[in-house]
Amino acid sequence: MDQLTLGLILYVVFLFSVTLHEAGHAWAALRGGDPTAYAGGQVTLDPRPHIRREPFGTVLVPLLGIAMSGFPIGWASTPYDPRWAYAFPRRAAWMALAGPAANLLLMLLAALLIRSGISAGVFLPGYVSVSELVVAAPGAGAVTTGIAMLVSGLYAMNLLLLVLNLIPIPPLDGSAAIGLILPEGTVRRLQIAMNQSGLALIGLLIAFVVIREAFWPIFVATLGLLFTGL
Repeated sequence: MDQLTLGLILYVVFLFSVTLHEAGHAWAALRGGDPTAYAGGQVTLDPRPHIRREPFGTVLVPLLGIAMSGFPIGWASTPYDPRWAYAFPRRAAWMALAGPAANLLLMLLAALLIRSGISAGVFLPGYVSVSELVVAAPGAGAVTTGIAMLVSGLYAMNLLLLVLNLIPIPPLDGSAAIGLILPEGTVRRLQIAMNQSGLALIGLLIAFVVIREAFWPIFVATLGLLFTGL
């Protein structure tokens, strides 16, 4: 399969994964009493409202990533009321965790499809690769090859989003999720500090360094579980 087709498959995986991630945030916020994201149309699996909110992070940057490295990377965001988060830090922490939880569910779904495909003889174990964890069985055809890349990318992409967003550095979800284990007064002071200008950019730069070192060992370790007994 040519690189353009592979890139488009990975972009579809990225867009779907990010959409579900942000919809998870929006749904959890609504359940917790903040209708901001719901009013903005974010409680949906339709990617269009998320693209309209972050066109650079959901379209331009991922496509540039595919052109430069063959792998899409980008971002999206969900609006929320900071006054609500300040008043209810525990609820805000659950909202933060809902995004990574959505990615965990997609990763587990991909794992189920991979195991089922191998058991059915449709897939074969592939390589330590974000797009070829499984490959089509001989003679399976181009469609099955594409599906194998799709489920491989779905697994790898959602593991990446899960690990990245659990790093406890602002503006990533992990920095808000720690509100579940800290006293509410401490969480409120952290919320004020995290809103300081420039801190988010510094946090993203640190997270980029961390994820470059941490992701691959985690990825390989999970593959040991994924392919156990195969």
